[in-house]
Amino acid sequence: MPYIGNTSADRFVAAKAATQFSGDGSTVAFTLEHSVGSDEDILVSVDGVIQEPSVAYAVSSGTTLTFTTAPSSNSGNNIFVYYLFRTVGTVSHPSNNALTATSGTFTGNVIIPNAGNIGSTSDTDAMAISSGGVVNFTQTPTLLDKRLTNTPAFLAKMSADQDIPDASDTKVVFDTEVYDTDGKYDHSTNYRFTPEVAGTYFLYTQVHMLGQDNSQLVDTFIFIKKNGAKFYASRINPSNNYTNQHTISLSVTDVANTTDYYEVFVYIDDITATPDVDATTSRGDLSFFGAYKLAGV
Repeated sequence: MPYIGNTSADRFVAAKAATQFSGDGSTVAFTLEHSVGSDEDILVSVDGVIQEPSVAYAVSSGTTLTFTTAPSSNSGNNIFVYYLFRTVGTVSHPSNNALTATSGTFTGNVIIPNAGNIGSTSDTDAMAISSGGVVNFTQTPTLLDKRLTNTPAFLAKMSADQDIPDASDTKVVFDTEVYDTDGKYDHSTNYRFTPEVAGTYFLYTQVHMLGQDNSQLVDTFIFIKKNGAKFYASRINPSNNYTNQHTISLSVTDVANTTDYYEVFVYIDDITATPDVDATTSRGDLSFFGAYKLAGV
């Protein structure tokens, strides 16, 4: 039947009850024929005198009998060792050896040395824990299917001004990517953001509107569409105090699934001419669209 521990050396042979040695007046260490666990596990006599355990002798390494004073060199086997108890098997793990197991259950804390590491075979320091308890990871941590980074994320702007049909909903062409961490923004065809990773996202946009030829803007909107439907909007309606140009911004959070997509549209009602969306000035970019995933949400 299965057993735990080391194979017993005396499993199929009779164990000796005693061992005899001959002293020479100088040798103090003798090798026992059976391993024992303590000084009291054997009865030792020298020249017929019973020796006191741990005083006259000691046992080390389980099989080494060491006398405090070398036994005499009287003729014959003058040292007698009788085995009271013997060690035939142990269940232990050396503290300086690696432990390998397929699984394990701990009922208390698992403690590693200061500045120690926890890892796998191919990445032994995947988690490095400093003496102050700070945990550093060699890979980007994940929580279930939600990454702890703010990605996917992107920011796009316009490469040129865009003429807008008067008083008509028109998609803004943000055709130049500043960055796109996961390639989820289409900057060449549909000009839309499709994150493909479920989660909560922060979306933001800004558009600068201009009435060309010194024309005046009567009513203006910027709005985000989700899956082709109007979603959130921002508006400037100057009533009778018409302006030639102004900037509208909009930001919102939204929960997206793996197929949702977002686009930016404008509506510009110009009093006399065709308006446009300005891309940039000498002081910086005026119109842009971006988004990023909120970590852990």
